[in-house]
Amino acid sequence: MKIRHKIWFEKDGKVLFGSGRCELFRAIDESHSLNAAAKKLNMSYRAAWGRLRASEERMGTKLVERSQGKGMYLTAEAVMLLRQFDQLEEKT
Repeated sequence: MKIRHKIWFEKDGKVLFGSGRCELFRAIDESHSLNAAAKKLNMSYRAAWGRLRASEERMGTKLVERSQGKGMYLTAEAVMLLRQFDQLEEKT
């Protein structure tokens, strides 16, 4: 028998962050590109952009920064969110 679980953060019944968004943010962090991150995860750019934008709007904070000619980077808030999510996953 295997016990499985999924953890996600939500507000007012809407997903803020979960394992899928965690993968997306890690891929953005590695590639510094939303387009490359979407391709890596076999999802459309539009879907990736929608999830990113929804998380930012629902949390009321920027999670990525765009740098002129240097791509996209996670904000300090996004890095902290990834750490907290990882810690929660380890405990369960």
